[in-house]
This record gives sequence, structure tokens and C-alpha cells, in this order.
Amino acid sequence: MENFFHIRERGSNVKTEVLAGITTFMTMAYILMVNPGIFSDLGDGYYNAVYIATALSAVIGTVLIGLLANLPLAQAPGMGLNAFFVYTVCFGMGFTYANALVFVLIDGVIFLLLTVTGLRRMIFEAIPKTIRIAIPAGIGLFIAFLGFQDAGIVQPNESTGVSLASFNLLGGQTWGDIMPMVITVIGIFLIAILTKRGVKGAIFWGILGCTVLYYVCGILVPGFYDGFGANFSFAPFAAFSDFTKLSFGKVFTEGFDFSIYLASHSTADLVITFISTSLAFCMVDMFDTLGTLYGACARGNLLDETGDVPNMEKAMLSDAIATTCGSICGTSTVTTFVESSAGVAEGGRTGLSALVTAGLFFVSLFLTPIASLIPSAATAAALVYVGILMMNGVKEIEWTDPAVAVPAFLAIAMMPFTYNISYGIAFGVLSYIVIHAFTGKLREVNVGTWIIGVLFVAMFLLTH
Repeated sequence: MENFFHIRERGSNVKTEVLAGITTFMTMAYILMVNPGIFSDLGDGYYNAVYIATALSAVIGTVLIGLLANLPLAQAPGMGLNAFFVYTVCFGMGFTYANALVFVLIDGVIFLLLTVTGLRRMIFEAIPKTIRIAIPAGIGLFIAFLGFQDAGIVQPNESTGVSLASFNLLGGQTWGDIMPMVITVIGIFLIAILTKRGVKGAIFWGILGCTVLYYVCGILVPGFYDGFGANFSFAPFAAFSDFTKLSFGKVFTEGFDFSIYLASHSTADLVITFISTSLAFCMVDMFDTLGTLYGACARGNLLDETGDVPNMEKAMLSDAIATTCGSICGTSTVTTFVESSAGVAEGGRTGLSALVTAGLFFVSLFLTPIASLIPSAATAAALVYVGILMMNGVKEIEWTDPAVAVPAFLAIAMMPFTYNISYGIAFGVLSYIVIHAFTGKLREVNVGTWIIGVLFVAMFLLTH
């Protein structure tokens, strides 16, 4: 194990890797419930089918990135593109579920080709340095925002977009309303205190501590334990049956039949929509993955001496293969999860951590989703704390130089504001090009950066 993963060489040990792998699983296992929940709107049986597809694709992608790239990262169907898949491509554009899987398959095949030819790494290296430095901080704000939302602390508001939830027990709120939010706040403080005191596995113990506190405090909430465990399913083969009937292989058996779409659209509409939708899947997936790889590795001091992600080609190859397999299984684009940063912050440094995460996803295929016992209030605290840790890199940005500060700020700010990592990178790159072009520094913008900028413009014009 040491010879393969080089655990001691990277300053880690087996116990730390295991804890990191468990932590990563705990913070991202919500995808096992959320992803099928989105697809369930397609009809009966799709929840079970996509649950199995989600877990399988997570196992495949995470095992690959652990064994091929030896990185402590995890993969699964990403948030954002799953909603785009169901609500925009299927319901909005009129494509069938199987048709939409074709776009995911094309996404995976293109990434395989880009990775094998080395073009995908060239694309990443064409991102200006200031934006690469900003990416971890932007991701940090993004996942902290996710954490606050998961806890219910930040809620939608019609007039301001979002606002702080009410903690007012005297103004109509009950203990059951505010208890999860209080647990999250306590969890953030607990993780910070444990970290400051040098406790190993602070995030992991923080999650466990919050979980115990959550169920203890639930005693004071009327009806909290009513029906507890009623939704647990220990008969997994029913889900596998739906998987084989509705999802597995549908991309090949039904995906290339566009007759339903053509019944109400012209062939020209199909061609234009096919190209623009494929571009949307590819661009979002590519820069989500590139941004997450760099951000997570930067957080764990895993970047090599040149500041690049180690084994980047193998990591991207893992992502491309996982996306292709995901389309065959019947789910949306598989990507490297930003929540992997929680495991990295916990001390994960090698692929052994990824294998632990993959093992837990495999177990979840056959048992009740064990993550359902971990309340979102607990994992939200971990996400917020990791977001705090990822802000560290902003000190390297030259904030007094507008040509550096504006692209960096837009990259950081637009990730949480648009709920999308790739859009943050897009705004950063486009602002970098414009500012340099109009300040006499056009020659500092390399050809690769221009190409990325043009692709981002095309993505916005064709898909928004």
C-alpha cells in the first residue's frame, strides 16, 4: 500500500486517509438522494433507477481517480447539470430522457479525446495565473454558500434573492425550526476549536458530534421521531430492477431516436439545439472539473513545484471515463466533487482516501443510504468550515492592480452568485482579456486564453 500510494511520502498515514475518505463521503453523499430526486420528476421508477446509476458512477469515477491519479478526490454526478438535464433539456426543449443521455455521452467522448491528445491540460494552462489563484477562494465561497443553504440559515427571499433565516423563538419560530441551524453554527465553532487545539480529524469529529447533538436535541421537537426509519429500504434488488428497465443502456437503445423531438421541431432546429446543448454540457463540465481539481489540490498543498495538479492527465481521464460510464448507467455528467475539499482539509493526501469514499458508495448500493443518518445540519458545518479554509489563497492576489484584481474578484464572486464554478471562471477570463486588450497589454494574452474566451462567449450566446 505504501509503495503504491506513497502515503508517508505525502505526509499522511492510513488512519488519516480513512478518516478523510469517510469525511468526503459524508459531505457529498447527499447526491445519492438529491440526484434521484431531480430525475424522479421524469416518472415512476426513475428515483430507484437513477439512485443506482448515481452510486455506480460515483464508485467508478472515484476508484479511477484514486488508482490512476492517486488523488484524494471523489466523483459523482454533479449538481447543476442534473437540473439542466431534466428541466431544460427534457422538459424545456422536448428531448426524451434517453436523448439527453446522448449529450452526456458526447461530453464524455470529447473529454476522452481532449485528454488523450493533451489538449485538455493545455486549456487549463491557458487560464491566467490570477484566475487560477482565485479559483480555490471562489470554490470556498461557493461550498460555504451551499453549506449555509443546506442548514437553512440562508433562505430564498423574493425582494433580495436570499436572506438570513429567522431565529426568533418569540416571533413564531419553533425549536424544531431553528434547531438544525443552531446545530450547524455549533458545528462550525466545534470544528474550529478542535482544529485550533490540534485534534486530528477535527472535521470528521465535528460531523459526528453534530449528528449526535442533532438527535439528542430532536427529543425536544414534537414528532421528530415519528416514522423514523420508515423510509429505510433493505431490499435493494427492487431498485436494481428499475435500473435495468429504465436507465442502463438506454443511451444506445433509445437515445439516438429523435422522432419525438422532430414531431414538433424541424431538422434545422435539431441540429442547432444539438450543437448548443452539447456545448453547454462540455463547457460546464470541463471547467467545473478543472476548477475543482486545482482548488482542492491547492487547499491540500498537493500542487507540484510548477503549481500544477499532479497527475492531471490521469485525473481528467478518470473524469472522462466516469462521465461516459455515467451516460451508459443513465445519469447526468459525472464530475470531480468540490466537497472533496472536506476530505483534503481532513488530511487526505492519496488515492487511498478516494478508495474509502468509493467503498462507502458501493455499500450504499445495497443498504439504506447510510448518509441519510447524517443530518444536513452536520455536513453543512463541514462545508462552511472548508470554505473558510479555502480563502487562504487570496493573499497572493495583487489587489492594487485592476488588471489582476478585477478578473480575480469576478472569478471568486460569480461562482457563488451564479451557483456555478465554470461561470466564475468565464467571467474571470473574459474580463482578463478585455482589460488587457484595452490597456496596451494585448500581447500578454496567449492564444489559448483567446480560444477559451471565444468558447465562453459562444456558450453564453447559444445557451442563455
